[in-house]
Amino acid sequence: MASTDNSVTLNPSVRTPRFYVEIGYAFAAVGAVLFSTKGIAIKLAYREPIDATLLLALRMALAAPIYLAVAGFALRRNRREARPLPSMPEVARAAFVGVLGYWVASYLDFYGLEFVSAQFERLILFTYPLFVVIFGALFFNQPLKAKAVAAVGLSYVGLAVIFLENAGEPGSHIALGATYVLASALAFAMYQLLAKKSISALGPQLFTCIAMSAAAAAVFAQFLVTRPLTEVATVSPHVWAISLYIAIGATVLPSFFMSAALHRISAQANSTIGTLSPVVTIILAVLILGEPLTTSGVIGASLVLSGVGWFTLADRRAKA
Repeated sequence: MASTDNSVTLNPSVRTPRFYVEIGYAFAAVGAVLFSTKGIAIKLAYREPIDATLLLALRMALAAPIYLAVAGFALRRNRREARPLPSMPEVARAAFVGVLGYWVASYLDFYGLEFVSAQFERLILFTYPLFVVIFGALFFNQPLKAKAVAAVGLSYVGLAVIFLENAGEPGSHIALGATYVLASALAFAMYQLLAKKSISALGPQLFTCIAMSAAAAAVFAQFLVTRPLTEVATVSPHVWAISLYIAIGATVLPSFFMSAALHRISAQANSTIGTLSPVVTIILAVLILGEPLTTSGVIGASLVLSGVGWFTLADRRAKA
């Protein structure tokens, strides 16, 4: 069916305009930076008596109305332009992908952050570009380019430098938290790969709204099954304010940026540019959470930036 987006239609037989691809890189970078603030905000919220299930429910309660409003606008626009409504299989696929990426992956990430630092969480979570490359080659017949592997490898050398320093962090639940965050990375990698087809069919705007609304429904169901509704009344104004930022600044805006990026560039390119996120998280963790900045952190961040820059340049030249 026709895309619900007014953007240029991606066709393998037609060369995509260069400016269109470059905008995709910019969207991916902005989305990565905004997503990187999520861990910082969650750690700030965890300084008060709140856990992953309640915080995730607050996030979705504040974000869901925005997605529903945008979805209504997109559908009205389609009706005015006499475009066909999305089919039920397309809606179901987008809903499934959204539940995987923004409920399963999000809950595992939120829960893991109860046990590990923001820097440590972001480093583990952003192993997902490696899984995107591997899963793409194994299950989606995507080419495994040598330059992509080398660039990702360089980025992961940088991540490993910082990772090894944090691996000795004291605390009996560090391994548990790391396991949950790693599982989140696996789920998010599959989201990146599965989302591409749905975004092409629905357009980035409508896809994001359907995916996030489905994830919100799953989050609310989880909360209502496991917690009394009265627990919401115990949330402090400070946590409500943090939840509002998580919902808008670290969920709504970056989700639209990421979907728009996936409409313009490959999942491999989008996920590799996303490795900028750990660097931003390290900086914010130092400035806001008071976490230390070490020599290893600086070296690792430099390697990550080098890998991202190399991959982006190579991918742009390939599409030029």
